[in-house]
Amino acid sequence: MAIPRKAIISIEDTPYYHCISRCVRRAYLCGKDDYTGQSYEHRRVWVEERILQLAKVFAIDICAYAVMSNHLHVVLCVDIYEANTWSKLDVAQRWHQLFKGTEITQKFVNGSALEEFETVLLSQTIAKYRSRLSDISWFMRALNEPIARKANIEDKCSGRFWEGRFKSQALLDEAAVLACMAYVDLNPIRAKMADTPEQSDFTSIQRRIKAALKGDQSANLLAFVGNERLDMPKGLHFHLDDYLQLVDETGRLILHNKRNDKRGSISELAMPILNRLNIPQKNWLKLTTEFTRLFKGSVGGLQELDAYCAHLERKRRQGARNCHRWLDSA
Repeated sequence: MAIPRKAIISIEDTPYYHCISRCVRRAYLCGKDDYTGQSYEHRRVWVEERILQLAKVFAIDICAYAVMSNHLHVVLCVDIYEANTWSKLDVAQRWHQLFKGTEITQKFVNGSALEEFETVLLSQTIAKYRSRLSDISWFMRALNEPIARKANIEDKCSGRFWEGRFKSQALLDEAAVLACMAYVDLNPIRAKMADTPEQSDFTSIQRRIKAALKGDQSANLLAFVGNERLDMPKGLHFHLDDYLQLVDETGRLILHNKRNDKRGSISELAMPILNRLNIPQKNWLKLTTEFTRLFKGSVGGLQELDAYCAHLERKRRQGARNCHRWLDSA
């Protein structure tokens, strides 16, 4: 039986979640169908543009994404504090970028006078919209539904394009977040679609590299803000250069091992993040190549997993053995 989404999401424990959507019947989202010869590569543009658009509307930041042939990955960070700072007008304008809204919200945004009962209804509606704009399920709905409609129109068919539910995993600590991000960023290399991260089209790592070459960070992605310290700004608590170096070398090792069946090693230049998180190299390579095989549910150290399960009143700690083996074993 599928687990209800409310039994997976616990913002109290973590704002970070890994989400995966797959096409039904292994239908093609993008790429080229070898059976029919039909190319769907242009659909990658649809998906990437939609992800980046939603990042500007929702109180949800994009940590990583990869658009593959029949599925997509996104690593999301929910920012409920940002949502709570928005005015009523901010909320309504954001919502109207994606949905029509109600007659009352349209009047409000246009500056028309509201009756007293309409003001009451407006407050209730804005509260609902504010909640939805920091909700992962609504984010994935706003991502998947327009893509499905466009694909069905193009394919001249109807019915489901995506599997009924997207998969989501809570990422409970920094090690889980970084390993999952690298796993997502390295998808094209593992699938032999690219040889290096910079060649990995329609991924967050390619976008980060392009921005870094200009001495900047991508405005559409959650920024790397350095190692954790007092008065920490919003962002990922690592240095961008360290992450790019680590992903680059990990990708080369994955590619080398696939071609030569030999184990290489990560250089000292790429080790700062792993040393800080106390993750052995063999564990890191396992995590970044088999993340979704190792973990079917929430991911993190046992202490974080215990707190997460307690808050959600779960009696069983799904995946506790692998969490301990690969994230607590150093």
